[in-house]
Amino acid sequence: MSDTVVPFDAREFARKVLQTEANAIVGLIPLLDQNFDRALDLLHDCSGRVVVTGMGKSGIIAHKLSATFSSTGTPALFLHAAEAVHGDLGMVQTNDVVIALSYSGETEELIRLLEAIRRIGASLIALTGHPSSTLGAASDVTLNCAVAEEACPMNLAPTASTTATLAMGDALAMALAQRKGFQAEHFAHLHPGGRLGKRLMRVDAVMHSGDALPTVGRDTSMLDVIQEISSKRLGMTCVVDEELRLIGVVTDGDLRRNMTSGSDLLSHRALDVMTSRPVTIQRGMLAVEALRMMEQRKITSVVVLDERGAALGVVHLHDLWRTQMV
Repeated sequence: MSDTVVPFDAREFARKVLQTEANAIVGLIPLLDQNFDRALDLLHDCSGRVVVTGMGKSGIIAHKLSATFSSTGTPALFLHAAEAVHGDLGMVQTNDVVIALSYSGETEELIRLLEAIRRIGASLIALTGHPSSTLGAASDVTLNCAVAEEACPMNLAPTASTTATLAMGDALAMALAQRKGFQAEHFAHLHPGGRLGKRLMRVDAVMHSGDALPTVGRDTSMLDVIQEISSKRLGMTCVVDEELRLIGVVTDGDLRRNMTSGSDLLSHRALDVMTSRPVTIQRGMLAVEALRMMEQRKITSVVVLDERGAALGVVHLHDLWRTQMV
């Protein structure tokens, strides 16, 4: 009589893994105490950099956390705990804050760093599942990241514990960014490339300005108006006064409408043909907002104005599309 083989239900097992890791994160909430506030104070008052260190799986989490701090306005770097004792410890300066990750709190490579960190004079924050460990006891502040169990069925491979440590580190980084007043415009400056950066790009970065800005005066002849529109290739030109304040625009559409009206187009001036109340935007507007507005109003170009109403540039719909913000 053969043993009955129970079929493996992969999705049911995956649900248990996800639930275990979710429980690990939720379980951190009651562990938050005054130590979190103290750690935040150390990070906020840091005049140097945040140095995040760890080994193995904790080292991978440390690397990610250093990137999160850096991308949200706090200068940070990753220090490989094993390489530190072979010269990389020179990265750590007196005015830095070191965040050390070790679930056991007894990781040999980290323990070997403690005396050196103290000698340098940097502050030390520990993220560990055992606050009374060697690392926890030696730190200025210890954050408890204990979990009830790992998601590994043998309760061996770091899974729920690394997830919890990552979540606690993210909580620190986000709380610090909030306390510093980190805003979307700051994020844009630190993420000039990629989809996130493009969605936070300002119209100043994509507008045609300087010599590329088409402008004519109110009394400019239509022959010169057409030449300006053709040479700048934006399908329009701004009509400005002596101080570059916008008084209207002449577009390809304005030219076509006046040509079909039976009048002698070339006998007119810019003032006679222009649209006197065009749609405009202010500099500093998000490019993605400008794109949305232009698509809703079905216009291809919009003039960017400064506080005085002077023309700074022109944003064209095709330039916004090319940034691939949508």
